[in-house]
Amino acid sequence: MATLHRTVVRPVVTEKTSAAYQARGEYVFEVANDATKPAIRQAIERLFGVKVTGVWTMNMRGKPRRSMGKTSGLRPMWKKAIVTLQDGDKIDIFEG
Repeated sequence: MATLHRTVVRPVVTEKTSAAYQARGEYVFEVANDATKPAIRQAIERLFGVKVTGVWTMNMRGKPRRSMGKTSGLRPMWKKAIVTLQDGDKIDIFEG
């Protein structure tokens, strides 16, 4: 977990996360599996130039999947971080 871009993998933009952003100002990101809350806070602050007030993390289990009924397996596990920002700060990725 050497760089900021390895800590924060991608923003998660879905209907549910968009509603959370509009209602409570929470931003959702996929982060590295070994990322800690202080590392996530530091990466978000440096990448987007905002002040983070809270970080919640959770490990998401891989869902079962099937390919045409012959083989089965699991989608990979991943880690989700929900981030709240200081009043007045915003991240433009979620605006557009």
